[in-house]
Amino acid sequence: MSKHVTISPEEAADRLAIRELIEAYAHCADRRDAKGQMALFTADTHFVVYMNAKDPTPTQELHSREALAPVFADLNQYAATMHFLGQTTTLTLTRDRGTAETYCMPHHLTIDGGKRRLMIAALRYSDQFVKTDGAWLFSERRLYVDWIEERKLS
Repeated sequence: MSKHVTISPEEAADRLAIRELIEAYAHCADRRDAKGQMALFTADTHFVVYMNAKDPTPTQELHSREALAPVFADLNQYAATMHFLGQTTTLTLTRDRGTAETYCMPHHLTIDGGKRRLMIAALRYSDQFVKTDGAWLFSERRLYVDWIEERKLS
C-alpha cells in the first residue's frame, strides 16, 4: 500500500501543472494543434519513440522542438483520434525538474471509402520536465509502444 505524506502547496501546484502539461499534449494531438503541441516542449527537447517497448533500440529519435512538426502532422492521416490518459506516476520532483511515467491508450480512426478501421495502442511515456519562467515543459519524452490492436468497425 502506498504511504501518503504531506506535501507543500508549491509541490501540489507543480504536480498539478505537470499533469495539465501531459493533458495538454493529448488535447492538442486530438485537435490537430501541432503548434500548440510543439509549444509544450523545450527548444532542445529530446523525443524518442520505441515502436517495440522491449527493443532497446529506438525507432525514431528527434533532438529539437522544430523536428516534432512532422511527427505531430502525421496525425492528420486519421479521420479522428482520441487519447485516453491513464495514471501518471511522478517519480522525481524538485523545484525546477521532474520525471514521470504516464499510460495512454490512443484510438486512431481511419475511414477509406465506406470502410472504417480503428487502431488502439497501449503506450507508456517516460518523461523529463523542466520548469522555465514558471512554466513546466517536456525536456525529454520517450514513447514506448507495448502493443497495437487494429480492428474493423461497422
